[in-house]
Amino acid sequence: SPAGDSWGIFTFLCAALCNLPALPALNCSEELGAGQSIQKTYDLTRYLEHQLRTLAVPYLNYLGPPFNEPDFNPPRLARATERVPSATVDLDLWRGLTDNARLAANYRAYSRLLCYLRALDGQAGTAELRHRLGHFCSSLQGLVLSIAGVMSSLGYPLPVGPAGPSVPPGTSVAPNDFLKKMDDFWLLKELQTWLWRSAKDFNRLKKKVPPAVVTLRLEARGF
Repeated sequence: SPAGDSWGIFTFLCAALCNLPALPALNCSEELGAGQSIQKTYDLTRYLEHQLRTLAVPYLNYLGPPFNEPDFNPPRLARATERVPSATVDLDLWRGLTDNARLAANYRAYSRLLCYLRALDGQAGTAELRHRLGHFCSSLQGLVLSIAGVMSSLGYPLPVGPAGPSVPPGTSVAPNDFLKKMDDFWLLKELQTWLWRSAKDFNRLKKKVPPAVVTLRLEARGF
């Protein structure tokens, strides 16, 4: 009968729909999780760029001349290369790396930069500057954890081995005060370049992640 046929079709549809979420929903939630993690990390890099702009001026003023002069652009010393990870990698070479390699490089660099920033936090001469540095360190720690979350969501392992500097934070290795200030100057400069490039990295990465699929949700009402 027509009523029996309708009931049979309805029963078949209910059974089919109840079985749909088993595998597809898991896949969609993974994609959505990766996309959300990448977007969050991108937003955090842009926020840190803004934070660094507000921090750089008072910190360079704290260092004094010539570090706070707008046209001061010294060559990078070899010792600075050893202490602070450089972002001055050829752009075409950087883009030619795999997503995993770029993420691992970002994770290592920010882990090291965070160690040096925490050392600066303990040496800053004013309470206001220490407060700003402490706030920035907290945000940068969040970025390191966020990058780790992106790598995990994409199935990439975290880099192994020490990510921090070979010299313990707070240990003075500069032979004089000027070179110590030069290290601080390059720390801020490299941070600026890393954040600029990371924002571009995560903006490209979020475009590669497939858009989240809308899943059908059933609400059991009365049956």
